[in-house]
Amino acid sequence: MQLDLAPDLAAALAGARPIVALESTILAHGLPWPDNLDIARDLEATVRSAGAVPATIAVVDGRPCIGLLPETLERLARDGRRFAKAGATDLAVHLARRTSAATTVSATAVLAAAAGIRVFATGGIGGVHRGATGDISHDLHALARTPIAVVSAGAKAILDLPRTLELLETLGVLVIGYQTSDFPAFYTRSSGLPLDHRTDTPAELAAIARARWSLPGAGGILVCNPIPASHALDAAHIDAAIATALADADAAAITGKPLTPFLLARLADVTRGASIRANRALALHNAHVAADLAVALAT
Repeated sequence: MQLDLAPDLAAALAGARPIVALESTILAHGLPWPDNLDIARDLEATVRSAGAVPATIAVVDGRPCIGLLPETLERLARDGRRFAKAGATDLAVHLARRTSAATTVSATAVLAAAAGIRVFATGGIGGVHRGATGDISHDLHALARTPIAVVSAGAKAILDLPRTLELLETLGVLVIGYQTSDFPAFYTRSSGLPLDHRTDTPAELAAIARARWSLPGAGGILVCNPIPASHALDAAHIDAAIATALADADAAAITGKPLTPFLLARLADVTRGASIRANRALALHNAHVAADLAVALAT
């Protein structure tokens, strides 16, 4: 597989500079236009301001692009619905057919690692969906086998968080709380689920990552970074909104890949945009922590 590296990314990789991968699904399927383009630019600016190089990842006309030019970033945000939603298992189809796709956490992690990038910032990972559907995101399996550190505000709050955390342990993903001892609940700072490991500095987190990847066959690290307290939503309010969104999805018989975008859109409606504002705040916070980690790893 030949990767299409943006010029600044090629120079950064050659110079062993700190790099942070960013997913593209949040742009194409997670937020509406023009909010998605604004946050894409802000995410990249946040990474740069912390001393790292941003690498937004997508498949464009069959090319796995590591780092997007400004015009491509705008195309992805404006015409996102024309981009498929690709997980790691879908990549081969889009590469062979020369089609375009926004990358989920799993696909972004795989492509980033293939480029030699060790740090990836996202909003929240996928996981085990609520109910007895058996719907489990491939994010967990990809993270288990891919040597990359993913900084996120836990898993998306629409999921079954206890089962998601249990499966992460089963798969052997190292889960670390960053300045927290609890598993974050995306829109709120804590799910009430305790974590086994905590670190409070980028330097120690980088040391743990180096030690992790020095071990044979070691996979990914999930760095759990809670939403800033000033932007956290009321737990009871967001839980009620999630219940409404889930009921609407059941009524419309929506499952599989369309489920998460549907639920996020319904949450935005029910919360009158509060969920979007929270999503933006936590994503930017994750990008900053990821950049700090990337800088520490490169030092």
